[in-house]
Amino acid sequence: MPAIEPGSAEQRSVESRSTEQRSTEQRPQPGDGLVAISEKPATKPKPPKPVPIDPGFHYHRLRKTVHVICVVIFFLLPLSNLMRIDIPRQRFYFFGYELWISEFSIIFFSMMFLMFVVAAMAMLWGRVYCGYLCPQMIFSEASIALETRLQRTVNKYVGGSARTRNLLSKVIFYAVASAASVVLAFIFISYFVEPRDLLHRLLSFDIKTAGGIAGATTTLLTLIDFLFVRLRFCTTVCPYGYLQGMLTDGHTLLVHYRDDRQDCIECKKCLRVCHMGIDIRNSPYQTECVGCGECIEACNVVLAKLGKPGLIRYVWGEKGEQLGTGDKSWFQKIGLRDGKRVVILLVLLFYAVGLFTALSMRHAVLVQISPLRATLYRQDKDGTVYNRFHLRAANRTNKQQTLVLEIDGLPGTQFVSFENAAVIDAGQTLDREFEIAAPPPIALSAGVNHFRLISRVNNERESFDETFITPFKDSQ
Repeated sequence: MPAIEPGSAEQRSVESRSTEQRSTEQRPQPGDGLVAISEKPATKPKPPKPVPIDPGFHYHRLRKTVHVICVVIFFLLPLSNLMRIDIPRQRFYFFGYELWISEFSIIFFSMMFLMFVVAAMAMLWGRVYCGYLCPQMIFSEASIALETRLQRTVNKYVGGSARTRNLLSKVIFYAVASAASVVLAFIFISYFVEPRDLLHRLLSFDIKTAGGIAGATTTLLTLIDFLFVRLRFCTTVCPYGYLQGMLTDGHTLLVHYRDDRQDCIECKKCLRVCHMGIDIRNSPYQTECVGCGECIEACNVVLAKLGKPGLIRYVWGEKGEQLGTGDKSWFQKIGLRDGKRVVILLVLLFYAVGLFTALSMRHAVLVQISPLRATLYRQDKDGTVYNRFHLRAANRTNKQQTLVLEIDGLPGTQFVSFENAAVIDAGQTLDREFEIAAPPPIALSAGVNHFRLISRVNNERESFDETFITPFKDSQ
C-alpha cells in the first residue's frame, strides 16, 4: 500500500472519517441511561387566533335615524301650524290649539313645560338632548359630513393639482351651504311669520320690512355657523353644557371608560370619531362630551375583532352598572333609580295633565258680554224699557263659527236691531252693541232684575249673569 503524504487530500479525507467515527462512538446509545440532546430547539406553540364577537348596538345608526326624524319634525312644525308663534297676528299655535296673546298664561306654561322636559331629560339620561336632538348638533355634523364627502368625491373624479381640487371642493361646499342656509332660515322665520307671507317676501327679495330683514340676518348667521362655528358653539356659547353639572348626580347616565384588565390597544379610534375632539378616557365629566355614544361603538367594533368587549359604555353614574345590565327592576333600568327621579316624573306628568286640561277647557269662541251703564236704561213714549249691552266674540279657530244668544230669566223681552245669531269668520273678532227691550205689558220688578244671557257655539254653552234695570218707583 503506498504511503500517504502528509497534508495531501487523501490524508485530510482519512482524518475526517476518523473524526466522524469517534463522534458516532461518543453519542449516547439506547440503553446507556443517558438523555439525547436534540440538535434543533423546540418551537413554541402559536397563540390561538382570536374569535371575533358581535360588536353590539350601533349607536351611530340610531343617532342618524333620530337626526333625520328631528329634521322632518323641524320642517313640519311651522308649516303645519303644529307649533308656531305668529308675531304679526299675535297668535301661538300649539298642537292644534290657536292661543291668542290674551291667553299669555297658557302660552307661558306651554313653553315652560318644554323647557322642563329638557331639564328632566338631562337629569335622567345626561346630555341625550345635546347628542341626539339638538338642532345645532344635527346641522353642524351634517355640515362636516357634507364637506368631507365633497372633498373625497372631488379628489376621486377630478384631476389636477391638490390645490385645484381643494379649491373646487370648497367652492361647491360654499354654494351648497349657502342654499341650505336660505332654506333653514326660511323654516326658522316661519316659526314667527306666516309661511306663505314669508315665501312671498323671499321671492320678492324683501329686505325692507321686519320679516325680510330678519330672514336675511338669519340666513347670514346660519351660513357663518355652517362654515366656521359649527360645534364650537357647543363649547363656547351654549350655556346648557355648563348647566349640566348642576343637573347631574351619581345616578345620571354617562359615557364612561373602564379598563380594569388593561385591554386598550391604543388605536385611538375613540378620539378620531369624536366630533368634540376629546379623549373620553380622561374623564366622564368633561364639559365638551355630549353623550352621543360614537366612541362606544368605535371601541366595540375594534375590540370585537379581537374577541373582547369594548371598554367604553353607557353607565348609570361613574360607579353604576352598564346600561341594560344588572338585576335592577325595569323602572330602574330606564333611569328612575331613586325617589328624586320618580318625583320629577310625577311632577312632569301632573304638569302635562294640567296643561292639557287648560287647553281642553278653552272655548272655540271667546265670548264676553258686559252692560253699558253710561245710561242705566232708555224708555220710549209707549213705556218700552231698553238696556244696552256690548258683545265681543273672538273666533279662536281656523273655521267659521256661528254664535247664538238666548235670554233666560227675563220672559217677554227680546233683542232689538240684533238677531240672536252671528257668523264669525276664522280668526276674526266680532264687536257689537245691542239692546234688550221690555215692552209695557211685561211685569218686571222696578229697579234691578237679574237674568242670564246664554251663548251657544256648536256644542259649547256658556252663561253670563246680567242685570236689566227698569225705572224705580220713585222716578215713575
